[in-house]
Amino acid sequence: MNPETLAPRLPSPLEEAADERFARHGVRLFLKRDDLIHPDLVGNKWRKLILNLRAAAGRPVLTFGGAYSNHLRATAAAGRLLGFPTIGVVRGDELAGRPLNPSLARCAADGMRLHFVDRALYRRKSSPDVLAGLLDLLGRDAYVVPEGGSNSLAVRGCTALGEELRGVTDVVGVACGTGGTLAGLAAGLAPGQRAIGVPVLKGGFLTGQIRALQREAFGEERGDWTLDERFHFGGYARVPPELDAFARDFEERHGVGVERVYVAKLLYALLGLAEEAAFPSGTRLTATITGHP
Repeated sequence: MNPETLAPRLPSPLEEAADERFARHGVRLFLKRDDLIHPDLVGNKWRKLILNLRAAAGRPVLTFGGAYSNHLRATAAAGRLLGFPTIGVVRGDELAGRPLNPSLARCAADGMRLHFVDRALYRRKSSPDVLAGLLDLLGRDAYVVPEGGSNSLAVRGCTALGEELRGVTDVVGVACGTGGTLAGLAAGLAPGQRAIGVPVLKGGFLTGQIRALQREAFGEERGDWTLDERFHFGGYARVPPELDAFARDFEERHGVGVERVYVAKLLYALLGLAEEAAFPSGTRLTATITGHP
């Protein structure tokens, strides 16, 4: 199994998005189009999975996610394209007796074996006893990838994102779920560049998680990065009318589809920060487009 046979489009395109709402504050907005890397392994999912797939070496891949997890979809798609079995442990045993939503239906169509667990057990999924029990039940030879794909291999895979942006931008924004992309992005940037992470869910736990991921991946913390936790809009996958209207307006202005769970919150946050004069005049600001609608 060679993941490179999937022929990803790398480096992903960098496009300027002329937008007077940013320009009036002296900010040039660019879009890092990671959504164009591969039609099935979109954006940061390719970057986070590539080294893990090499390490799995064709073994079944067992991973975790919620009912609308982009990570589960990407893992299932990789399994279909590269010919290895995939197993998805899904949060919420109440979903087992219901028709699959479009996201999980796509996973199943791509051959992923879905195993639903209750939320209490899911919260303990990383504990050795729970993980051992899942492997006994679902396949002891499986290669385990954590929720969201964020582990040390994923972080190292995402350093390429920062490296692709060296010398062409001043500030890079990325939406955060588990923090792995931001951890790698920041490590790959050059001195003088900085990254901003916009968490898409409540909790305030990401700072410690990102630091731990960097220490695991590199043996130290790297890069200049911060989090702005004001733009989660109430929690994961919450898309109130205000956010949806903003996303539709951005799509009309720039002809770029705006994925609602992650990308819409990032773009909304970056505009808010520009309006707060958080960026000096002349700043080249890049938004990482990590997925498509």
